[in-house]
Amino acid sequence: MLLAFDVGNTNIVLGVFKDGKLIQDWRIETDNKKSADEYGMIINQLFAYEGLNPKEVKDIIISTVVPSVLYTLQHLSRKYFNRKAIVIEPGVKTGLQIKYDNPKQVGADRIVNAVAAYSKYGGPLIVIDIGTATTFCAISDKAEYLGGTISAGLKITSEALVEKTAKLPKVELEEPGQVICKSTIPSMQSGLVYGHMGMVDYIVKKMKKELSDYCGGDKEVKVIATGGMASMIASGVDCIDIVDRMLTLEGLEIIYEKNRKERERRNPSGSDKNEK
Repeated sequence: MLLAFDVGNTNIVLGVFKDGKLIQDWRIETDNKKSADEYGMIINQLFAYEGLNPKEVKDIIISTVVPSVLYTLQHLSRKYFNRKAIVIEPGVKTGLQIKYDNPKQVGADRIVNAVAAYSKYGGPLIVIDIGTATTFCAISDKAEYLGGTISAGLKITSEALVEKTAKLPKVELEEPGQVICKSTIPSMQSGLVYGHMGMVDYIVKKMKKELSDYCGGDKEVKVIATGGMASMIASGVDCIDIVDRMLTLEGLEIIYEKNRKERERRNPSGSDKNEK
């Protein structure tokens, strides 16, 4: 089995693959104060609840945008699974040509999403990850990662609105059903949710034009959304073609397969003790 970690600023999504198929996934809180042992106990409990045997995990792959958690998960991998985890970083084979001015600056999650989306849906395409931040990535029909846009996510915007004002309360992030609202909480929900929908709609429109100009105007640009808030935002816009909740985990499995043979050649036993 392959254990995959997608570490975001708010949550860690982890999944177990067997024979290339995702058989189980979980979402836990990202906490850089937790030790490898604490995360190890959580994972052991999750495995036990689903009847999975940790000893069947043959490899581990990690994508993270939280550097402080990476060391913890690497230590966990060695201590609890006797494996040196693959980390999504420069040098790992992805199958994409990274056209960013400085490829090292591209977030690991953005690359993983792009790999999965291109593999599943082809290009040209736009991938939107609607989470703590909302990111937009453009991939050409020739598997070129062209770049994109980064904006504050719904939760960040909501927290900033409360923090920077004297009287506005925290609100649930849900649609109020109208934009002419008669009380404070629905008014905030309207601005946050519908404002985000409008932002997504506008950026996709602009990005489609630029991507079409780059690839040729006769090619259809597909738009794929993922992330914790993707379904809610997609329900209010027409620009999103597909919501793919497991896109990042599936991307990790695809990247693992691209690197597996070289990894096995360097370390036939799979043990952390033999890998340099």
